[in-house]
Amino acid sequence: MGGGARLLPANLRNTMTDVGEQTTQTTRKRVLIAGVGNVLQVDDGFGVELARRLTTMTWPDNIVICETGIGGIHLVHELMAGYDVLIVLDAVDRGRSPGTVLLIEPEVIDVHELGLLDRHDLLADMHLATPDRAMTVARALGVLPEKVLILGCQPVEINRLGIGLSHVVEYALDVAVIELLRCLRAMDAFPMAQ
Repeated sequence: MGGGARLLPANLRNTMTDVGEQTTQTTRKRVLIAGVGNVLQVDDGFGVELARRLTTMTWPDNIVICETGIGGIHLVHELMAGYDVLIVLDAVDRGRSPGTVLLIEPEVIDVHELGLLDRHDLLADMHLATPDRAMTVARALGVLPEKVLILGCQPVEINRLGIGLSHVVEYALDVAVIELLRCLRAMDAFPMAQ
């Protein structure tokens, strides 16, 4: 059986399995790939658009693709299903050339190390939480995987209202797919091409 995954809300999972993968997938790490961002702010929609592109591909059952947009709490809810790896797809401004694809290991804040007021400020409103805030909450709840990566792209612009990615960031989607597959194969979460 094969087929393309569909873009599902964060509370649903793709369940596509290729013939022959059922025997090896139980030893593979469970990976959540989550596209985040605001599709109404030009290049900030990079993560969402990349997640949509990934859902047109066939994935083994150990890999789940979701799109949470700007609702960080949905990411936390999805992580409650239990994963070994989280890969967040997002636009990231690191002062690089626009369209540069980056693989980042983020430092996630431990809320238990914060004072009461700082903790309250950080956790007060989770409805429009940034990925950093959502990962902090997931860590506090004990559902954040040990391995967390951000696959990001340097945007041209993210603070302008507009639908659709800039041309250079649109082109970077293909580069990001290649980098994601390389990363998944390196951690033995995705079968090698034959």
